[in-house]
Amino acid sequence: MEKLKAAIIGAGSISGVYINNLLTMFSRIVELSAIADGIPEKAQEAAEKYGLDFAESTGALLERGDISLIVNLTPPAAHFAVAKAALEAGKHIYNEKPLCTDLSDAQGLLETARKNNLRVGCAPDTFLGAGLQTARKLIADGWIGRPVAGTAFLMSRGPEHWHPAPEFFYAKGGGPLFDMGPYYITALVSLLGPVSAVSGSTAISFENRLITSEPKRGKTIAVETPTHVSALLDFQSGAMVSMIMSFDVWSHSLPYIEIYGSEGTMQVGDPNFFLSPVRIKRHRAEEWQTIPLFDSVDFIGSVEEQGEGHGSRMPLHNRYVRDNWPACEHWFANNNWRGIGVADMALAIGEKRPHRASGNLAIHVLEVMTRILESGETGKRLAITHQAGKSDGGQP
Repeated sequence: MEKLKAAIIGAGSISGVYINNLLTMFSRIVELSAIADGIPEKAQEAAEKYGLDFAESTGALLERGDISLIVNLTPPAAHFAVAKAALEAGKHIYNEKPLCTDLSDAQGLLETARKNNLRVGCAPDTFLGAGLQTARKLIADGWIGRPVAGTAFLMSRGPEHWHPAPEFFYAKGGGPLFDMGPYYITALVSLLGPVSAVSGSTAISFENRLITSEPKRGKTIAVETPTHVSALLDFQSGAMVSMIMSFDVWSHSLPYIEIYGSEGTMQVGDPNFFLSPVRIKRHRAEEWQTIPLFDSVDFIGSVEEQGEGHGSRMPLHNRYVRDNWPACEHWFANNNWRGIGVADMALAIGEKRPHRASGNLAIHVLEVMTRILESGETGKRLAITHQAGKSDGGQP
C-alpha cells in the first residue's frame, strides 16, 4: 500500500512526540513531510531539527497538492478553524483532543468531511494501547461479570505549576474536563459502550490562578471555565459511572478508573498512557491480581488465538509491532505510542474501512463533556444524541 503523505500544523509542546513517532515507529505507514505554525519561527525550528519541509503559513501548507493528511496540533481554540480549512482544501484531518471547543462546530466539521468524502480523526488514541485493550478484552470475556457501575478520577492542582504556557487550560475549551476528560471518557466508552445521558455539577473554585512555572512565573490567569467537575455518566449498557475531573486538589488516594461488575472489580491505570496497568479482584478472591498486558495495541483476538504466554514477547498479531520487531521493542516499553491513531487512520483510508480514533467517537465524547457543563449550569439530566459505533470505540 502506498504511504499517505502527511503534515503537521502546530509546533507546540506535544509536536515533538508526534513527529518522532511518525518519523520512526509509523514511518512505513505515514510519510511525514512538512510542518507549519502560527508562529513561523517555531515551525522553522522544528523543520530544521527533524528534517521536515518548512511552511511559512497554514495556508501555504494547505496549498500543497502532495499532502493528503493534516495532523492538527494547534491549541484547542484553533482546532475548528484549522480543521475546517484543511477539509476545504481537500485534506483528511486528525485533531489533537478535543475535536473542537464547540459542539456545533464539530458537527459542521463532520458534515464537511462527509460532503467531500474525507476523514476526520481525533486524539486520544491511548484507548488503542495494551492497557485499555487488555481491560476491554477481559470485560468482554466476562472476568468481572456484567459491568454495573464505575468510578473515574482526575485530581490535580493544575498545570500552572509545570506548564510553560498554561493560560489556555483555564480558557473556554480547557479546564480539567476538556483537557483530560477525553482520555477518561474515551476509555470508558471503549470499555462500556456509548453514554446515553449525563448529570453534572461544576465550580470555578478559584477565580484566578498564579503561575509558578517558568518562564511566566508570577503572572495571574483569570479562570473562564470550571476547574472542579463532578458528573454521573449513564451508559446504554445500563452501567453508571461517577466521575470527578479537578484542577483544585493537592493530593488524594483515589484510583484512576474502576469498573464494578456482577462477579468482581477491575482497576485500570492512567488512561493518558498506553500501558496502563490492569488489576482484577474476583468476588471470591482474597487479593488483587495484576493481569499481564496483551502484546497488542490493536483490537485483540482471544487469548487462545495468541497462544500460551500471551503476556510475553511472542510474535505479535499487531501489524505495527509485528512488521518492525525487534526494532520497535523500546517503543513498546516506553509507554508512548502517540500517533497510532494517525497511523490507523492512514491504513483505514487505504483499506477502505472505518478508523478507530474517529470523528464519530470524538464528537460523542465532546457532547458528553459539553452536556456535563450544561447540566452543571441548568441542574438537569441531559441525553446524549451522538452515539459512537462499535467500529470506533463503542462496545455493542
